[in-house]
Amino acid sequence: MANKQDKALTPFELLQDMAARSHRHALGLPSQVELKTYWSGIGFRLGGQRYVAPLGEVAEILTVPGYTQLPGVKSWVKGISNVRGRLLPIMDLGDFLGNPLSARRAQRRVLVVDHEEIFSGLVVDEVMGMQHFVSETFSDQLPDDIASSIKPFVSGVYSREHEWQVFSLFSLAQHPDFMRVAV
Repeated sequence: MANKQDKALTPFELLQDMAARSHRHALGLPSQVELKTYWSGIGFRLGGQRYVAPLGEVAEILTVPGYTQLPGVKSWVKGISNVRGRLLPIMDLGDFLGNPLSARRAQRRVLVVDHEEIFSGLVVDEVMGMQHFVSETFSDQLPDDIASSIKPFVSGVYSREHEWQVFSLFSLAQHPDFMRVAV
């Protein structure tokens, strides 16, 4: 005959007993880690300044392709190149902004922007790859020494070891001065 301690437990009482035993033997939870959000872009250098273009605004990165010069265009329009069957105008971004390229020709790269009706290649001194910044390091306060020719295209600065100015290729592509290539 069973005594009172051996009486059958209800399913609910069994679950309560299992939960109590689990809590007694459970290890402590790991300390809560603060999650940080990041912003990513393509880093490039122009003159002595570091810039970063939003990731979605760079369609492609190329070495400077051979190009054919065009008559009757501004000096910053270097020419036109056939890239995989598509005509790509090659523009010297430094010259357009009044900041001549300084890197050796072998270091130069082309950032391709493909936005709405604009398909263009922008020659920069150097591409520094994908850059990731903690979102909290962004400031919309522009540096005091920023050139007036660059100001319309820069929306702010990320800080990480150096200042990286956020340069919008889409803003550049829509700028009236960029659209006027004829002399």
